[in-house]
Amino acid sequence: MEMLINKDDRFFVAGHRGMAGSAICRALKRSGYENLLTASRDQLDLLNPQAVQHWFASKKPTVVVLAAAKVGGIHANNAYPADFLLENMKIQTNVIETAWRSGVKRLLFLGSSCIYPKFAEQPIKEESLLTGSLEATNEWYALAKITGIKLCQSLRMQYGFDAISLMPTNLYGPGDNYHPENSHVLPALIRRFYEAKKSSLESVSCWGTGSPLREFLHVDDLGDACVFVLENWKPNPDDIQFLNVGTGLDLKISELATYIANIIGYKGNILWDASKPDGTPKKQLDVSKLRDLGWSSSISLKDGLRDTIHTFKEHMEQNLVRSI
Repeated sequence: MEMLINKDDRFFVAGHRGMAGSAICRALKRSGYENLLTASRDQLDLLNPQAVQHWFASKKPTVVVLAAAKVGGIHANNAYPADFLLENMKIQTNVIETAWRSGVKRLLFLGSSCIYPKFAEQPIKEESLLTGSLEATNEWYALAKITGIKLCQSLRMQYGFDAISLMPTNLYGPGDNYHPENSHVLPALIRRFYEAKKSSLESVSCWGTGSPLREFLHVDDLGDACVFVLENWKPNPDDIQFLNVGTGLDLKISELATYIANIIGYKGNILWDASKPDGTPKKQLDVSKLRDLGWSSSISLKDGLRDTIHTFKEHMEQNLVRSI
C-alpha cells in the first residue's frame, strides 16, 4: 500500500507541548519523520487568525495535526462553559481553514469521545454521532469538537480537502495535567492517593459513586494510531470520515481507584461521595473500524499505570508535575 505521507513532508503539530501533541511528535520521530514544525504560544497564538495565516505562509507545512485544545474535567467544564466553546472553536477554525487555503495536503484533527450522546448504544460506533443528547458535564467541549469534525467533513465534501479525524477515548500517560480541580479522573486519582499516602490519611474521598465504566488509552498508543492513519487511511468514499481510537476495554472507576491505590501503596479506605456527579454511566468505544484497518493498542492499562505513576512520583519529587 502506498503511504499517504512521506519523509519529506513538513509536519505542523499544533499543541506539541500538550499531552497528546507531544506523544504524536514522539511517534512521528519513531517512524522516521524528522521534519517537524512546532510553535509555542508565545511564537504563535492559535486564537489569532492573522497570526495563524502568517505562520502558515512562512513555514509552509504540508501535513497538519491539530492537537491543540482547551481541555479539563467536569469542574472546569461547568465553571468555564463559554471559554471551552469559544476558544476551541476559534483554534479549530483558524487552523483548519488556513490549512485548507494554504494547500496543505493532509490534516488530522484530534477530537474526543465526549462527542457521543450520553446514552449511546455501547460500545459506541462512529455512526452514533448526533443521535442523542450530550452529557451535560462536558457538552461545551463536545460541541466544539463536533464542529471541528463537521468542518473537516464539509471541506472534504465541498472542496476535496484531505481532512481526517480521530476520536480518542480517555487518555493518560506522560504530560498529563494533575491539577487538583481541573484534571481528568485518572490523573486526579493518582495525585489524590499519592498525597494521601504521603500524609498518612486514613481515607480518601472520591467524586461520585465509583460505578461509571470508562475506557483508558495510553497517550503513546494514540501517537502511534495518529501516524498509522496519516500513513494509511483514505476515507473516500466512506460516509464516516472519522475513526474511534481506544482499547475496546473498560472498567469501573472504583476498580481504577483500587488499581492506582495499590500501585502507589496506599492502604487506607476509599470512600465515594455520591453527592458529586458521575458523568456518563458507561463509555466504551467500538474500535472495530480502526482495528480492521490494521491498528490496535499495545499498552495494557496495568503496565501503563505503573509507568505513569512511576514517572509522576519522580516528577513530584523534582517539582516537574504539570498542574494547570
